[in-house]
Amino acid sequence: MPHLDIWPFDITSLLFVLLCFTFIFYISKPLKMYNFPPGPRALPIIGNIHILDLKKPYMTLMELAETYGSVFSIQMGLRKMVVLYGYETIKDALLSHADEFAERPKIPIFEKITRGNGIIFGHGESWKAVRRFTLSTLRDLGMGKRTIEDKIIEECDYLVKTFGDQNGQPFQTLLFLNAATSNIIVSIIMGHRLEYGDENFKKLLEMNNRNFVLTGSPQVQLYNIYPIIHSLPGFHHDVLRHQDNLKAFFKKIFIEERKVLDENSSRNFINSFMKKQETEKKNPHSHFHEWNLLCTVTNLFVAGTETTSNTLRWAILLMVKYPEIQKEVHKEIDRVIGTSTPRFHHRQLMPFSDAVMHETQRFADILPMDIPRETTVDVTFRGYFIPKGTYIIPLLRSVHRDKKYWEKPDEFYPSHFLDSEGNFVKREAFMPFSAGRRVCAGETLAKMELFLFFTSLFQSFSFHAPPGVTEKDIDLSPVGGLTLSPKPQLVCAVKRKDFA
Repeated sequence: MPHLDIWPFDITSLLFVLLCFTFIFYISKPLKMYNFPPGPRALPIIGNIHILDLKKPYMTLMELAETYGSVFSIQMGLRKMVVLYGYETIKDALLSHADEFAERPKIPIFEKITRGNGIIFGHGESWKAVRRFTLSTLRDLGMGKRTIEDKIIEECDYLVKTFGDQNGQPFQTLLFLNAATSNIIVSIIMGHRLEYGDENFKKLLEMNNRNFVLTGSPQVQLYNIYPIIHSLPGFHHDVLRHQDNLKAFFKKIFIEERKVLDENSSRNFINSFMKKQETEKKNPHSHFHEWNLLCTVTNLFVAGTETTSNTLRWAILLMVKYPEIQKEVHKEIDRVIGTSTPRFHHRQLMPFSDAVMHETQRFADILPMDIPRETTVDVTFRGYFIPKGTYIIPLLRSVHRDKKYWEKPDEFYPSHFLDSEGNFVKREAFMPFSAGRRVCAGETLAKMELFLFFTSLFQSFSFHAPPGVTEKDIDLSPVGGLTLSPKPQLVCAVKRKDFA
């Protein structure tokens, strides 16, 4: 009688399948035992990718919170992540549990770029040492002081002249605003500004802007989930190439800076870092090495350019969209500043303009998912167990759209920051610079830049839509990427003395 093989595979295959199921059982069991945050059911290999809008992932997460609450989980590929939703929850995590949520996860594209160095995606003791040094050096170089204010005012003059050179004709603000805001951090890094027409400068700005779009693209998100695809064609290669070009630019600056290294003074950030290197050159474990300098300088350039420039682009577009608000800004500038040079101390006397800038940051919500965090230890948070090394997404969108704290969360409404008598009021559910241990190192600088650039531009110009375009035609839907930016749209900057 012939032998009938009732098994669809041999005994080796059967043992392999049983081993896989055993492995899956044991790695998933602790999460259930220790009350890991709930979330949608994940599929093998892909996790929850199939339910996520990779062009607007923050919107999917906002919707999932309605089902799973203020602390929930999703799975991207094989990696489980915890999402924090709402002001109270995010405040609790980033401020009340600051140390537990202070690490940065190893995101493949950024690990390729930094190897764990720098002040944005750095890890552990290296990040702590460099961040302390950076904050101290930025203060020494004038951040928050009159010296840096004078540099910003000087740059405002260049920007106003450049806008005026457009003679009221339609133009794109992107390159000019990028160059102006970049020049502030460039002057800190290198000790001098760059001309807007400098071809190398323009290329750096274009690559930087392009990288912010690419790093948030579905292609690069998939690369971060499945880094094994590195050798395949994709946008991740463009991102890495652009970063290499940026590093090559600063390497040339380093060579020149070392030729005139001054041990007795700190002319700029690069000089200060190199002096620190000299004092620690005998320390084999020093974090102040060439690669960390390169990563830190590029971090400062990238972050110091994009977010401030982006906010100003949103502000101009919103003033075009809402001309009645722009008129109130003009009235306040005329009353408080007149024809004098705008200064940062004027902000205390200009509650409406200050409210407009704050509301621009809230409404534009440039970094809706924050830069991810990672838990440094096992932590029990709001009744859930979150193991050490868990990828954390603080959903800042949920802070700036929290209905408990905002009267009209989905509208541009400067009165959010004004009381009944027109005085400026701080709002607690406001985190455009994040919070906790990883709060933006340049927050003080950015606040000064935003106010001075904004008031200088609106002191000189009225902004309008191009001929044939109405306020209703202005599109406020954002362009996705690592940050949310306004769609490219032409505007007209009309000199106010010529405006009827």
